[in-house]
Amino acid sequence: MGLQQGLKKAYANGSVTPTPRSGPKEKVVRYKECMRNHAANIGGYAVDGCTEFMASGAEGTPGAFVCAACNCHRSFHKRVVESETETDSCDCSSITTASR
Repeated sequence: MGLQQGLKKAYANGSVTPTPRSGPKEKVVRYKECMRNHAANIGGYAVDGCTEFMASGAEGTPGAFVCAACNCHRSFHKRVVESETETDSCDCSSITTASR
């Protein structure tokens, strides 16, 4: 197993990459709606309506960067960092309120 393969877990819509400086936290990156302007060459604005990136190939192949739904490159899709998760799960969901 190579160094890069050990650092990144692949998912159909994005990837989980550990943050190297902050310890065991991981960022979940997803690619949402396609924002490619198909009418830019005629001076207009038209998107195709693709709502979520779906890789057309396996991770590590060129097809992993092409959307199966709209045939656009992954870079045309909106990149969203959904959450940072702890690999050591802890229940830290308590809400504190300040009283005056």
